[in-house]
Amino acid sequence: MSAKTGKEYVQRLKEAKNNVYIHGEKVEDVTEHPAFKNVIRSMADLYDLQYEKPEKMLYNSPTTGNKVGVTFMEPKTVEDLIKRREAIMEWQRYSGGLMGRSPDYLNANVMAMGAAHQFYAEGDPMFAENAKKYAEYARENDLSLTHTLIHPQINRAKAQYEQKDANVALHVVKKTDEGVIVDGVRLLATQGAITDEIIVFPSTVKKAGELDDPYSLAFAIPNNTPGLKFICRESFDYGRNEFDHPLGSRFEEGDAIVCFENVLVPWDRIFILENSSICNRAYRETNAVVHMAHQVVAKDIAKTEFVLGVALSIMDAIGIDGFQHVQDKGTEIMLTLEIMKSHLYRAEHQAKLDRWGMMTPDYAALDAARNWYPRIYPRLAEIIRILGASGLMGIPTQADFENEEIGALLNRAVQGKNLEGYERVQLFRLAWDLTMSAFGSRQTHYEYYFFGDPVRMGMTYFNNYDKEPFKQMVQEFLKRTKKSKPNFVKA
Repeated sequence: MSAKTGKEYVQRLKEAKNNVYIHGEKVEDVTEHPAFKNVIRSMADLYDLQYEKPEKMLYNSPTTGNKVGVTFMEPKTVEDLIKRREAIMEWQRYSGGLMGRSPDYLNANVMAMGAAHQFYAEGDPMFAENAKKYAEYARENDLSLTHTLIHPQINRAKAQYEQKDANVALHVVKKTDEGVIVDGVRLLATQGAITDEIIVFPSTVKKAGELDDPYSLAFAIPNNTPGLKFICRESFDYGRNEFDHPLGSRFEEGDAIVCFENVLVPWDRIFILENSSICNRAYRETNAVVHMAHQVVAKDIAKTEFVLGVALSIMDAIGIDGFQHVQDKGTEIMLTLEIMKSHLYRAEHQAKLDRWGMMTPDYAALDAARNWYPRIYPRLAEIIRILGASGLMGIPTQADFENEEIGALLNRAVQGKNLEGYERVQLFRLAWDLTMSAFGSRQTHYEYYFFGDPVRMGMTYFNNYDKEPFKQMVQEFLKRTKKSKPNFVKA
């Protein structure tokens, strides 16, 4: 096998017949369903892009020699890291960073899992071999992957074993010769309906203890596994044309509740089983979180570039680029972009080989970026809304312009400084779909909670930060005071 084409991606989904539900109905064919067919087309474009730019996006598999995706490549040098990021940016710039779970995100995870497979041997040597083989399988078959990370949002004040109904969250039911039976619910599988397989991540949003061992597991299975169901939220692709909904009609990934009804997980697909300690340490000790953060920061840069392009286009379209407060808001976006690029540069150029042999970016730079961006992105969306002002409310549809009675009138009425009315509305509908539509609002909410609650993340960042050098700096300064201490002050 080798890197797949868009046609192969679609055909796999058609044949898989995954158990997908939306709007109260079971989906027979996601590739034809109105809620999914457009984003599937966009995903297919991503896979085709690998063959349009093979010099950037494909490399020779280390095991088969076949052409496989660069986003699966284990980096051994700084140049390898940059090559992976450049391949990531090809996909991210295609979507303007608006597909938060494009394939490169989880490709980074399975790459790190494979390279650091010996970590999983702590639970069982078999699990280490499973991790190594699965990473190779995902790479050689160019799997599209979704994942699920968190337990149901029932009572966040309690651990899973303390819940009123302790069997709601995904947990181990029993072990058999064939594998492990699991049952329960996990959240929140983005792209669950349009991918080949699901990786169940160890949940570390609230670190588990030994009493939560039945809920502490990690594995991967096909999305059409019997008993596995994806219950999708309402689609924000309303079936409108690309003029009316330029982003929602292309990049609505969807999010799903994942239900496991006594699902059999084969032994060779298990990476962690009933071990809260391994779950709590897996991301950090395998450096999966570092490589995933590397992908995310690249995505954030592409997204900020896109937001900046929209902001500058609005300024030019209606002649507001000369106003002081407008330029200041443009500067905010520019500063965000350059700060994120600086974090990325530092992360790549201060990278070091880890104990697994991977060239691993400087996590301090990436950790700062992934903590900061969720706090700043809502402001970027707000700037677009401020710049667009009432123009984001007066946005006729494609049908209005096609109406013989009012089309020409509208074209004149809504013209801009440098654009015909139709072109100006096209731009403003893009700005609206980026920030104000259901799709745009989800983007803002999604970025804010991308890695979890920003306040909880901030607490972790604060607690892990090396504070002593800065306190010592102040103490040394105070010691330079030349006056003697008063007698009542202890020496």
